[in-house]
Amino acid sequence: MPQERGEGSGERDGAQGEDGARGEPEYDPAVWTALARLSQLASAVSRGRLTERAADAAGLSLDRPAISVLLTLHTAHKPLRIGEIATRMQVVGPHVTRQVQILERRGLVRRVADPDDRRASLVEPTEQGAGAAERYMASMIGWFMRAMGDWPDKDREELGRLLGRFADDVMESLALLDDGPAAGGR
Repeated sequence: MPQERGEGSGERDGAQGEDGARGEPEYDPAVWTALARLSQLASAVSRGRLTERAADAAGLSLDRPAISVLLTLHTAHKPLRIGEIATRMQVVGPHVTRQVQILERRGLVRRVADPDDRRASLVEPTEQGAGAAERYMASMIGWFMRAMGDWPDKDREELGRLLGRFADDVMESLALLDDGPAAGGR
């Protein structure tokens, strides 16, 4: 039966470790093994140039940041403000503004008036941008489907669930680090 947080999960009576984290064991072989495998996976994906291959398949001659902005807009299924794109991508607004300008010049996104605030604009993919995003996503999904082709549906669903949980927990932990006393004395 899965354990809930705090139920036999290795917490040590509220003790604080060197990094200020409460109740975290100093070393857990299972966590170390998972991190090593994630590093191996990231390296393999990078060496395999999957992002570049998917961009080529989609007919996109864009760098990763521009592709990320386009995918963020496409998967939002609604126009977004620059700040909202930045928040979803966990980057700063000026970075997104530069990428949006590149995508606009290529005809992949357009600005539209914000119906709630005429002074602001929203960004949405053009038909060409949406098509390119779909082709990119199809290429990436196709590659991973081939890699996991003999996995049962249940295993693919479980991997997605666990990776989602892991990503959420890591982001939450990182936010706590950003809000802590070591983050500039806030």
